[in-house]
Amino acid sequence: MSKLAQTHAAEEPMFESEQAQNAHPSDRARPIPRISIQAFCDDQNVADALHHAAQDRRLAKAHVSIHMGGIAAAIAHYLESPTPNLIIVDSANKGPQLLADLDQLAESCDPGTKVIVIGRQNDVMLYRELLKRGVGEYLVAPTDALELMESISNLYNNPETDPVGHVYAFVGAKGGVGSSTVCHNVAWTMSELLQTNVTIADMDLAFGTTGLDFNQDPVQGIVEALSAPERLDDQLLDRLLTKCSERLSIFAAPVVLDRDFDFSADACESVIDVARQNVPFVAIDLPHSWSQWTKRLLLQADEIVITAVPDLANLRNAKNIIDLLKTSRKNDQRPHLVLNMANVPKRQEISVREFEQALDSKVLAVIDFDSETFSQAANHGQMLEELNAKAKGVEKFHEIAMKLTRRKESKTEKQNSALSALAPILEKLKLKR
Repeated sequence: MSKLAQTHAAEEPMFESEQAQNAHPSDRARPIPRISIQAFCDDQNVADALHHAAQDRRLAKAHVSIHMGGIAAAIAHYLESPTPNLIIVDSANKGPQLLADLDQLAESCDPGTKVIVIGRQNDVMLYRELLKRGVGEYLVAPTDALELMESISNLYNNPETDPVGHVYAFVGAKGGVGSSTVCHNVAWTMSELLQTNVTIADMDLAFGTTGLDFNQDPVQGIVEALSAPERLDDQLLDRLLTKCSERLSIFAAPVVLDRDFDFSADACESVIDVARQNVPFVAIDLPHSWSQWTKRLLLQADEIVITAVPDLANLRNAKNIIDLLKTSRKNDQRPHLVLNMANVPKRQEISVREFEQALDSKVLAVIDFDSETFSQAANHGQMLEELNAKAKGVEKFHEIAMKLTRRKESKTEKQNSALSALAPILEKLKLKR
């Protein structure tokens, strides 16, 4: 057995689940840990794809260096230098020569080093021989940034453990447009319909409403985690989270004005990283302010939901946010757009069609103005569906939750939701009997 096989014994690839196959390619590429990656390319197109991957948010923590010269350059380089966590070699050599080159490279590999090979032959026999030698993945050129990121992600995200949670960032195009209300109701809906754990991180540290909306008054919350992110582990996280239901927890904001909240972007990212390791879904409720850490959290999220009111200021701000995201997140899907408080009587509004044309983006959902129902829910510390399951907005939150998680609401889920809404009435009938 070669040294590569000793340091990284590879298994036969497993078939992806139906849900994984239907996932968007950007979803399959998960964040990469803080590792060193060195690539040696024969083809400039491969080098360009690696360069684009290195600039992506998923590799933000990794240190990537790209060299030309292919596998021969790698062999020469590692005769005198230690090997990194991951080596990517691109070679135009045919099967026998490629295998011989890899055997030579293996002689210089340190224990624990993983290898991805990019070749030119689409050959099952060659693939099996590479796996026997301990190669982590074999890709056939041409390749692109997303395929490279997915391959690296597969090496560093163990399929036998729980996957890294999905992070959704909710941001308002303007203050007071109801982004927090959308965030809280969608997160609650996810936890109820999907019967899965969800955490809401309230990053509006001075004026956050998560505690009010869920009728909670926690003593500790997200500021304690941000103050010492290096101490945050699973046990401390459990103590700082406030449980609002069986499957929904909140990282509450302190909502005090007698102190400054000047935390680093690294601290905020570290806290979210710990949270996402513990639940399938994390919803970040971002304030309508612009700082280094709000920008970092927005750009690093898996998906982004922009809430806007159909007027000119919201259109301008939404366009600015989308333009930034287009430039900084080239390998990600476009942000989702929710129009809130729409169709107000006698108010002149920009139509949905005009909004979509100006932003070159489809609106995910339109939530009609319903001040009475929403204000009652807020004053009672309830989600909209808890207050009135027949409210128009409930269906919209179901729609948003299902689209964000790429699920279709089954008949069973609809029946369970209806039964949940009827539970208080049924309980009263039992008491009367």
